[in-house]
Amino acid sequence: MKYIYLLFAMLLLSCNGKENIKTELQNELIPRKDMTLWTDKIELFVEFPVLVVGNSSRFAAHFTVLEGHQPVKEGSVTVSLIKGNKGLRNTVEFPSSPGIFSPTIQPIEAGNYQLVFEITTPIFSDKIIVHDIIVYPTIEAAISALGDATDEGGISFLKEQAWKIEFQTTPVVSGKIYDVITTSGVWMPSPGSVKTLVAQGNGVVDFAITNLTEGMEVKQGQLLMNLSSKGLSSNNLNTEIANAKTNFEQAKSEYNRKKELYESKIIPKSEFEKVERNYTIAKSNYQTLSQGFSGGNKQVRAPFNGFITSINVANGNYVEQGITLVTVGTQKSRVLQSQVAPAYGLTMENVHGIWFQDKDNQWVNIASTGGSILSIGKEVKSNKPLISLYAQVNEAVDLPEGSITQVQIAWGNANQKVLIPVNALLEDYGSYSVIVQLSGESFERRPVKIGKRNGENVEIETGLKVGEVVVTKGAYQVKMASMSGTTPAHGHAH
Repeated sequence: MKYIYLLFAMLLLSCNGKENIKTELQNELIPRKDMTLWTDKIELFVEFPVLVVGNSSRFAAHFTVLEGHQPVKEGSVTVSLIKGNKGLRNTVEFPSSPGIFSPTIQPIEAGNYQLVFEITTPIFSDKIIVHDIIVYPTIEAAISALGDATDEGGISFLKEQAWKIEFQTTPVVSGKIYDVITTSGVWMPSPGSVKTLVAQGNGVVDFAITNLTEGMEVKQGQLLMNLSSKGLSSNNLNTEIANAKTNFEQAKSEYNRKKELYESKIIPKSEFEKVERNYTIAKSNYQTLSQGFSGGNKQVRAPFNGFITSINVANGNYVEQGITLVTVGTQKSRVLQSQVAPAYGLTMENVHGIWFQDKDNQWVNIASTGGSILSIGKEVKSNKPLISLYAQVNEAVDLPEGSITQVQIAWGNANQKVLIPVNALLEDYGSYSVIVQLSGESFERRPVKIGKRNGENVEIETGLKVGEVVVTKGAYQVKMASMSGTTPAHGHAH
């Protein structure tokens, strides 16, 4: 009897094994579907076998945070298949690997459905609805409608690859583009961004910072120098402060005494006003001399956070009151001076934007931090044939004063054109191309013809349509992937 049971079990396993093999073969034949969808927070690239009644479809849902193009590493995802007021739902509480969630759905009825993805993370929640998702009655019906599962063309660049590098995409948009004057500009100090510190008395300079040099960063209130008059027989600051203090105390005593007499109407107003004036002068003189005086030295401190732009004295020099000691500047605000030909006829009304290149050669719009045009010159002379345009730049400019930068000035009337960021362009010997994202992991390199440039944006005359997505960071790596001739293996099951 034992052998009969064993034989029956072997036959059952054999039948189940054949059935499993048959199911696996069928699943291999099921056409696959992939979609790439965006919200203002995330990109969803999802792959799955097309939905068939009774067949369990496992989703490979790749969620990417658009800002920084990084995978979603924690959170839950719910996928729902909805028709009318009925539906199926499945939730996974964490990603199967960083950025990839794998919920499953097993439809029970054919028809046209909505497919809904809901993601919840510690930082944000989002929802994506896909309309017109077909559930097929059989695998044969799906194959008949869609054909066998085939690989997509284009350049394969997996999400796992993109997540490991500095990578970013952006949609092609329709926007305003202006005529541009390409010129150069000179960085100048902004009013209030530079302060010159002078000697408040006579004395010998003593540097408070070892190796005090130009370009050194300083903090507000930081002690830079001391002025000492110790040992000087004349113009001794200690003596001057002591005398000023004595005069102040005498004037104060006289003022208090006369004030009581005046309020009692014993002395006339003119006599009291004379004493009051002497007291005010003595007080001001003493406060001025004693300000910043400590330990027998007159202290010179940084007026704000910034850097040393110039040092006008040497350590140990004797200086007199009013001599320039040191200049402190800040990079938080600058004036950019550009010069253009008067034939353009620039006015405050027809200039619409100014861009400059920073130390990394990236274009920056002065308006991005509240900068503005200060003035536009109106006169030219024989020895000065160009007019000057001055713009306030309200951000840290890590370039020395007097240095030159590339400038673009937008002016005239705007035209609505197809635009992409300049850093999406790939250049080869004067010809331009971009990397276009066809789907989540499929790209193509496409030649484009460019037009005007407005700082960080460039006009595309041919090659792109509004709504397409281009790679702005990491395009070179995708280009190299297209030249390798091999398709990398996936880091996850599909």
